[in-house]
Amino acid sequence: MNPPICRFLSNLCFQLGVISIGASIAIWWFTLGDDPESKAHAERFGIFVGLWAPTLLILSNRFDRYADKASVVPGLRSENLEESRSEEKD
Repeated sequence: MNPPICRFLSNLCFQLGVISIGASIAIWWFTLGDDPESKAHAERFGIFVGLWAPTLLILSNRFDRYADKASVVPGLRSENLEESRSEEKD
């Protein structure tokens, strides 16, 4: 993978991790019911979604580190590399 793709994946995983935290709280808050079974389901489902956050944040960190160490993919023409860099700046 080349560095721009790794940076994109790093940003995507970070954003999804933060969204997962908010979604976990929202699921727990809005799916609460009156009976004990629905309360238990809301808590379990909220915890399940909340467990995605650490995984996504770790992946974000790994992609970011890999982007720092990644080299250009062999066979990638310089024109394509320049185009991808100019798209990043926009």
